[in-house]
Amino acid sequence: MRQIVPTAWKTKIRHFLLDFDARIDSTLFSSAVGIRELYERFSTFMDRFYVGRWKRWVFIEPLSEMATLGLGGLILMLALAQPAFRETADDDWLKKSDLAVSFLDRYGNPIGSRGIKHNDSIPLEDFPDNLIKATLATEDRRFYDHFGIDIAGTARALVTNAQAGGVRQGGSSLTQQLAKNLFLSNERTIERKVNEAFLAIWLETRLTKNEILKLYLDRAYMGGGTFGVDGAAHFYFNKSARDVNLAEAAMLAGLFKAPTKYAPHINLPAARARANQVLDNLVDAGFMTEGQVFGARRNPATAVDRREESSPNYYLDWAFDEMRRLVATFPKSYSERVFVVRTSIDMNVQNAADAAIENQLRQFGRDYHATQAATVVSDLDGGVRAMVGGRDYGASQFNRAVDAMRQPGSSFKPYVYTTALLNGYKPTSIINDGPVCIGNWCPQNYGHSYSGNVTLTQAITHSINVVPVKLSIALGGKSPNPAKAGRAKIVEVARRFGITAPLLDTPSLPIGSGEVSVLEHAVAYVTFPNKGRSVTPHAVLEVRTGAGDLVWRFDRDGKKPLQAIPASVAADMAGMMSHVVSEGTARRAALDGIPTAGKTGTTNAYRDAWFVGYTGNFTCAVWYGNDDYSPTNRLTGGAMPAQTWHDIMVAAHQGIEIKEIPGIGAGTKNPAAVPSANVASSAPNAKPGPPPVLTRKGADILVRVEKMLDEASKTAGRTSSNEPASPTRPRASALAFPESFASASDAPAAAAPAAPASRKN
Repeated sequence: MRQIVPTAWKTKIRHFLLDFDARIDSTLFSSAVGIRELYERFSTFMDRFYVGRWKRWVFIEPLSEMATLGLGGLILMLALAQPAFRETADDDWLKKSDLAVSFLDRYGNPIGSRGIKHNDSIPLEDFPDNLIKATLATEDRRFYDHFGIDIAGTARALVTNAQAGGVRQGGSSLTQQLAKNLFLSNERTIERKVNEAFLAIWLETRLTKNEILKLYLDRAYMGGGTFGVDGAAHFYFNKSARDVNLAEAAMLAGLFKAPTKYAPHINLPAARARANQVLDNLVDAGFMTEGQVFGARRNPATAVDRREESSPNYYLDWAFDEMRRLVATFPKSYSERVFVVRTSIDMNVQNAADAAIENQLRQFGRDYHATQAATVVSDLDGGVRAMVGGRDYGASQFNRAVDAMRQPGSSFKPYVYTTALLNGYKPTSIINDGPVCIGNWCPQNYGHSYSGNVTLTQAITHSINVVPVKLSIALGGKSPNPAKAGRAKIVEVARRFGITAPLLDTPSLPIGSGEVSVLEHAVAYVTFPNKGRSVTPHAVLEVRTGAGDLVWRFDRDGKKPLQAIPASVAADMAGMMSHVVSEGTARRAALDGIPTAGKTGTTNAYRDAWFVGYTGNFTCAVWYGNDDYSPTNRLTGGAMPAQTWHDIMVAAHQGIEIKEIPGIGAGTKNPAAVPSANVASSAPNAKPGPPPVLTRKGADILVRVEKMLDEASKTAGRTSSNEPASPTRPRASALAFPESFASASDAPAAAAPAAPASRKN
């Protein structure tokens, strides 16, 4: 065969490869020789610094170990500091909480304010000397000496707490507390404390000590919905912080530790005891003598009595958070920080919600072992008309309507039935109410019995547990795991309604084992009367600058409704859920002349009791339970929650046009008593509210009183020898005694406690 490569070429290639290999070997050898020579020179040079024997172990080795450990610690600190430094990534970090917002109700009436007032904030040099000394003596005596973290103070606090077996003394410096107020939450975690420490050091490098102290005095929460010592001074003492005396300054400085616990308008003895401790701190720190604080001890401060004042504080906190998020969407170039915000709140409905919850807890809370409640009332565009986040804002600022996640129980079932209707079922579809198991879990009905074949309407009316579970399996079709696939469809539909809570995938999800918030649950139900359109919960209707310029408006700039489900499905669900109120587990919620639909909910061990319902005008969710998740005394959603819902909605529908619910129809407007001219003129300053409704029993009492007055006038005319009988007679106005007669007529119903009923829920 002919050779492909000529012999001469082979020789040249062989020589080239040998030459290339020789060059590589020579280069490696030369490099090794050079490196060895360089190392020998370095060793010879370093031998000059050699330290041996005891000097090496006393000085060199410890320094070497410290350098190694220090480098490792530095790398670790940088890694831990990353989350803290991300909080400061915004160039506008100093203004993130720097908002001054005045809130109005939906009709333009002032209802409160939140944030910091920049336009009239007090310079640090104008604060009284005794107020600054009281703050430093109590919160951080070494404030001007440390670098953001008081090592000595932290160590002292650790020793004190260890000896006491609990938290007795705080170790955070004033700068650390400011870092928490500016960037972090109040959660007690190690991660938060680490971030707090790094942010404190960061603040010390960016601001002077006086700037940090000024920010702390302006930003700290002081109880009663106030922020900053000037706002607290106005709230508690009706004066500027410039004018507070030593006793008042001590009381204000005592609020930094626990503003809820020591708020003087709630617990004046505790506030005075805390103020006395602040005076002790002033003496111990050497800032004042015992003689200088003696007068403040003998004449403690007295706060303004604000027990009769009501402010929708839970609502304002939530609206302020919404406003913060809204301002964050404004262009970076927008520098305005003072706003006037018109909200969707209706104070008549808000006051009715507060009163309804307090009345129910006062009357029946002890019997049912229920200590807390929350409610949200929303109109059909998602505007929240009322919000109650707990029984007493002064005792706890935790908003149970927004931040608490609780199991909804059977009130979650409408999402399951909606999913069924979207997948071919009808309200008249038949499902067998019989035993069913998913793995080792076998759901039981409330009465531990079964009803056989029932329609979907009957199942939701009597809150049967087995049917939603069977529907979740049937919705999965022919998938390998039909129950899991069916639950995925249910979660997807709940998301369309606006539920953003996690909704963990468990077999009991269809009967309400997932957790939701009262706010989301209430506004998600808007989808039913809103012809299948889901909306976004909101408080802000209109935002204007302090000068009155319009900045943002919900109907123009807000999120638009989404068609979550067909209108026909929403109408079918309304028809099904109306039976829950008329003949099912929520009879207490029925409204005279107003079409109503909804669903009760009671969770395992009676830990949560719900009623979520709607009319053609509003939706409302009511929750009762305990903060520590302890069980109630067999409290069901058809008892206190349904009654509270009824009381709130009666007030909400007074004097308005009753709208129909698609699928049910329209009702009639409740007759409202019209005050006479003389009554209206006699009470020009009366607070607006739902007009009084005279009951039948009250009318009978008025008739009897009128007859008695008539007889008395005739008797006086016959027995008087000097004066003729007056031709006119006093008449009892139907509105002259609305409260006394109404309460008398309602007393039997109110006195009869909503005893735990053995009904399905």
